[in-house]
Amino acid sequence: MSVTLRSLPAALTAAALALVLTACGDGSGGGGGTAPAGDGAAPTTAAVPAVQKDDALAALVPQDIAADGKLTFGTDASYAPNEFTDTDGTTIIGMDIDLGRAIAQKLGLEATFENASFDGLIPGVTSKRYEISMSSFTINDERTQAVTMISYYSAGTSVAVKKGNPENISPDDLCGKNVGVQKGTVQIDDIAARNQACAAAGKPAINSTELQAQTDVTLALAAGRVSAMLADSPVAAYAVKTTNGQLEVLGQPYDTAPYGIVIAKNQPDYAKAIQGAVTALMADGTYQAILDKWGVADGAVTSSEISG
Repeated sequence: MSVTLRSLPAALTAAALALVLTACGDGSGGGGGTAPAGDGAAPTTAAVPAVQKDDALAALVPQDIAADGKLTFGTDASYAPNEFTDTDGTTIIGMDIDLGRAIAQKLGLEATFENASFDGLIPGVTSKRYEISMSSFTINDERTQAVTMISYYSAGTSVAVKKGNPENISPDDLCGKNVGVQKGTVQIDDIAARNQACAAAGKPAINSTELQAQTDVTLALAAGRVSAMLADSPVAAYAVKTTNGQLEVLGQPYDTAPYGIVIAKNQPDYAKAIQGAVTALMADGTYQAILDKWGVADGAVTSSEISG
């Protein structure tokens, strides 16, 4: 898809988030925020099967990666429910985290997760700071020129506004509106494409407010500092839940496209190992159980492909 998707490090407890959202409701102040765990932080109690190592797949992992018995993931833990910090402000949880851990286990490795800004993750993989990255990356040509991506999920973009849509915003016409997006995401491309349509129609351009973390964008919308936000469909839906109904999603998701796990280029066996692990987790029920646990089963896919 050509247009879609995706900092402050501390997390708020559910009570603290509620206080922040209430206090900032007058729309004053700057654009910063903190990563909320929210009262939707706890997943469902859906059981996730134990993951068994696959020796054949494990043998495909490069020795320099497998040697320490760990698989180091980079992630931007501000994108609930896919990757975010729990109520302790430290532990990283989410759909991508559970899937990443299961992939590592299938390869006989222990997953470790490092929190970083979204726009630093792909450079972190190419520089080998991270051995892999899962952070709700939409697969697109620009990214696959730099890295290899293995598909595992599908999401679209949603438009979210304040509950009741007080500005009467149409998801198809954001011209002249102040719209929040996370830095480094392809939703910035979405706004660029929309602005071309605004110009062609003789309408004012969208005023894009780019913030470091998705949680900052959500807080800005709840506080009235932006009129709308663009985010991945599961993230927008989760934002509605964790702000206690202060927000709502307009219309249906659009520009649906696959998410991809990121690894460095020129590692064909490693790519096959990751793809094989994802495929095995789909076959044994682990994949579906994890999506069910986080309430994101609408984006389930039935196969995994390698790009780049």
